[in-house]
Amino acid sequence: MKQQTVQSSVSLSGIGLHTGTPSTITIQAAKAGSGITFKRIDLDKPVTISATADYVHSTQRSTKLKKGDATIQTVEHLLAAFVGLGIDNALVEVDGVEIPIMDGSSQPFVDAIESVGIVELDADRAVFEIKETITVRDEATGSEIIIMPSDKYELTVMVDFASPFVKEQFATLSNIENFKTAIAPCRTFAFLDEVEMLLNQGLIKGGSLDNAVVFANRKMSADELKALAPKIERETVALTQHGNLNTTELHFPNEAARHKLLDVVGDLALAGVAIKGRVIARKPGHSINTKVAALIRKKYQKFRKIGEIPHYDPRKTPVKDTVQIEAMLPHRHPFLLVDKIIEMSEKHVVGVKNVTYDEYFFRGHFPNNPIMPGVLQIEAMAQTGGILALSTVPDPENWDTYFLRIDNAKFKQKVVPGDTLIFKMVLTKPIRRGMVVMHGTAYVGDNLVSEGDLVAQIIRRDNV
Repeated sequence: MKQQTVQSSVSLSGIGLHTGTPSTITIQAAKAGSGITFKRIDLDKPVTISATADYVHSTQRSTKLKKGDATIQTVEHLLAAFVGLGIDNALVEVDGVEIPIMDGSSQPFVDAIESVGIVELDADRAVFEIKETITVRDEATGSEIIIMPSDKYELTVMVDFASPFVKEQFATLSNIENFKTAIAPCRTFAFLDEVEMLLNQGLIKGGSLDNAVVFANRKMSADELKALAPKIERETVALTQHGNLNTTELHFPNEAARHKLLDVVGDLALAGVAIKGRVIARKPGHSINTKVAALIRKKYQKFRKIGEIPHYDPRKTPVKDTVQIEAMLPHRHPFLLVDKIIEMSEKHVVGVKNVTYDEYFFRGHFPNNPIMPGVLQIEAMAQTGGILALSTVPDPENWDTYFLRIDNAKFKQKVVPGDTLIFKMVLTKPIRRGMVVMHGTAYVGDNLVSEGDLVAQIIRRDNV
């Protein structure tokens, strides 16, 4: 799919749910690859904050971003609207500290964007595909989010509140294209017994029955409801069969769970990339949502750096076998640590080593507990990278590659006899003047066992 942005600018005004202060936002078109950014235009010197997990500052009842001294609060409902409509790039100018709450849902933002239209850009959408299950738990709150591989972005949310009315609910969005009708209209909510607490914490100053659904925590007597009415500026008040005050009609019987799903969509947008995977969230909240967004962002940034995990099919003919490798590298047994090259492009190379029990180093390294030394894994990476480096010269047999630096070397899992090591080397800079800068990773199956940043130089042999 191609990236998208808004066709033209559109503005909305309202008050902030937590600050109670008025603000106006203007959603503007942005170029491909720029992502979603917020710009505080009310400051003496405007500040732009990227809508990514890097800037999450607070998750108390909403998601707040911060850069320097500038903050922007309650971004999740607007971000959810962007995701639901497939908006990848937009500049949101804000003249206050908080995105207006509007009616407590994403619907006003969806309507505003659709009123000006959406335009496709000449760039492919970046998508991070979940290849292995991700699980994040918060033992203190009982929250848990699991993301599993799927051929699309789908979400299921389960909530369980201490209320006889909203005890257990779940909501499912099997296709993000249905967000507009199934999730966007669902409003934020609170329980009667927590309203006073939130006010004491300096929150929900802009909250009202016009922008939030209020549920009861318990069944209430007629006298209690009569006493409540003047406090919320109503002549009379009652509870519906769903446990909410009858001043607000529910859009869906499970609107609470659907709004929690809306929040998950908005918070996960802070990963900064579209997600392809199935999200299952139990008792989600902004804290765990944004932690998962940060984790996905970290994994995506690593993916951009090293690409896909390589897979080895021993039935396929290698790009280079051992004889061909020996023709390029000066190493010989027992120091030739690469058996095959199975992939090679202008920017990357993948090599394979079968680790056997009769390797010379096992006789002296951890006797009776054979473990391949980490330094030799790095050396094997360097030899793999050397194949790519030497392939750039017309007479590779007359050149050598020499280490200049090893940075950020990490060893994550032991390598033992019987393992098949797969080395992937990716150029992080173009080769210039013989300087080769690479990031190397070593895998056993899909498990990362070691990695590091290597710098080497191609040098012509003196005896040539």
